Amino acid sequence: MIDEASRPHGHPARTTAPPHHQELHRSMTSRRRRTRTSLTSVLIVLGLAVGAYALHTTGLLAPDAEAAPAVTGGPTGSDEPTITAEPSVPETTRASRPTTEPTGAVTDQPDAATDQQDVATDQQDAATARAQLADLPVKGSAPATGYDRVGDFGTAWLDVDRNGCDTRNDVLARDLTAITRKGPCTVLRGTLVSPYTGATIDFVRGNTTSTLVQIDHVVALENAWRTGAQQLTQAERAALANDPDNLFAVDGHSNAQKRSGDAATWLPADGSFRCTYVEHQVAVKTKYRLWVVPAERDAIARVLERC
Repeated sequence: MIDEASRPHGHPARTTAPPHHQELHRSMTSRRRRTRTSLTSVLIVLGLAVGAYALHTTGLLAPDAEAAPAVTGGPTGSDEPTITAEPSVPETTRASRPTTEPTGAVTDQPDAATDQQDVATDQQDAATARAQLADLPVKGSAPATGYDRVGDFGTAWLDVDRNGCDTRNDVLARDLTAITRKGPCTVLRGTLVSPYTGATIDFVRGNTTSTLVQIDHVVALENAWRTGAQQLTQAERAALANDPDNLFAVDGHSNAQKRSGDAATWLPADGSFRCTYVEHQVAVKTKYRLWVVPAERDAIARVLERC
């Protein structure tokens, strides 16, 4: 015990807690600290969760970011020639003449006004051909002796119109659709609807594929030679061989079947194109002062009667 007389004046007496009371105090203090720490952690987690949800709902945080598109169109460093594709539209014919709706969409169903106009044009073309046919001389066929395609009509194909492209590529570009060119002239690819059969052909330029699409002389050159072309000048014969009015891009099979035949021996399988076909034959023979043989004249006249 502490002697009361020895305790400094003014200081209260201090007592010492029993050991079990000291252990209880330390245990309670430790629990209060753990409780405060746990509560703080929960509040932090809740705060983070609320913040993340707010960012997600406002679009600032997406679950998966979209990759940026790759940059294209830069220089390739290639020395390959320029290749261009173009949705070329062939010259319309009686066999395929698209019409346009007011919205600009192309349709296969003509409206009444366009249909009447087409009929009137067809009738006028047929009337012109009948009049020209009546004026053509009718003679027998001359012998083919001395006929030489290159020597008499020039090499295939010339550039008689001086546009920088040979006639074959000019006709392919005119008659095919969706063509792809190499440079300004050479047609590499395209789609042809053969006027002689109505069949669709995918043209691809190549050693074994180009012949699927051929250029037909409506008045075959040998036929022209035997019906008056012998009397033409070399320049006139070259013009006849490269005249666009005397040329159609067609399927190779039809061209091989026709050979040098006239209307008496061969007509297109697609009957809807026969009027246009014989009209071109008559126009070319009229232009180059050729004649028709009797069987040829009669065959043309029979076609024109139905046009």
